[in-house]
Amino acid sequence: MTASCGPRKARPCSPASPFSFRCFVGILMLLLHILSVLDACDEPPRFQGMKPQDELKPSYSPGDTVQYECRPGYQSLSPGSNISTVCWKNNTWSPLQESCKKKSCLNLGDPTNGIVNYVNGSIEFGSQAHYVCNDGYYLIGSAILYCQASDDSMDWSDRPPKCEKIICKPPGKILNGKYTNNHKEIFEYNEVVTYSCDSSNGPDEYSLVGNNMLVCIGNDKWSSEPPECKVVKCEYPVLQDGEIVSGFGTKFYYKAKVIFKCKEGFTLIGSNTVFCNANSTWEPQIPKCVKGSKPISPTVSPGSSHPGHPRPTDESVPEDNKRLGVGPIIGIVVGVFAVLGGIVGACVYKCLSKNKSAYLTDESHREVNRISPREEEMKERFAFIKKKENRD
Repeated sequence: MTASCGPRKARPCSPASPFSFRCFVGILMLLLHILSVLDACDEPPRFQGMKPQDELKPSYSPGDTVQYECRPGYQSLSPGSNISTVCWKNNTWSPLQESCKKKSCLNLGDPTNGIVNYVNGSIEFGSQAHYVCNDGYYLIGSAILYCQASDDSMDWSDRPPKCEKIICKPPGKILNGKYTNNHKEIFEYNEVVTYSCDSSNGPDEYSLVGNNMLVCIGNDKWSSEPPECKVVKCEYPVLQDGEIVSGFGTKFYYKAKVIFKCKEGFTLIGSNTVFCNANSTWEPQIPKCVKGSKPISPTVSPGSSHPGHPRPTDESVPEDNKRLGVGPIIGIVVGVFAVLGGIVGACVYKCLSKNKSAYLTDESHREVNRISPREEEMKERFAFIKKKENRD
């Protein structure tokens, strides 16, 4: 076979593909959209008391108008007037001012035996009304009301509360005791009842444990729980190698107070004052007398009705601290540091003086051996002449 050497024909130009045409159209539409966005207003202005009537659009063209209406809880300053703004050709909105104001609720009067306070001093939409009752009265209902919108009208969030007089039911009865005015069914605010114990039929009397006076402080609320009437009796306090100096007796009932001291040659360990508490035990524990050491006179605790809080005594201080106070120790430490400081200062001074002497001696030696420039020049000439003579 032989190959044909004839010239090849060029392929005819094909028209643009549909895909390329669609791309061109898409790009053109995108450019037109960008131009339309650039030639548009931003979203319309916002206001506290009014809003657009229709949903907002992504963009607005020149000539577009946005109508406004008052928000719930607001009313128009000029009823029946048109509230709108227009998108101008320069892509700005025509001026528009706030045209709605807050509505108001009905004025609330002070309740009987109480007052109402408006937080911001007004009864407009969003305001609060706080109720407070007079002394001796308590509030029934909501203490805070809110002015809010209800459909097209305004109303408070709840009904106004009332102030009722504070009263208490009778306090609790106690075993082996009673309280004053126990025949009453109602006690008024701040009224007081006093409890007392009955006489005991046994060998020991009753003690009243707790508050004997209760006060009506709130609606059916007393100042504390009722007390108890019971036999509280502590054993006879015995202090070995010691004795009682105050609080003598044969029976020791609730809150009985006893003060101890040790015999000569003994030291008191613990509190010298104890009390008989509600559990028929001594509080704090009865102290001890320890033989030896210098006896310390007992320190009477302050006259407190609450036992168990004795003041610290010298028994807790070690013997070494008693013999040697803090002052002498501080003096010794200061003296040692002063001596060491003197020694260090003397050594430093001696070293500095030695270095200074060596420095001055070296400088003097340099001054003595120093040759002036004139003498140096004469010396060089003399050496040159002598050398020349030797060559000759």
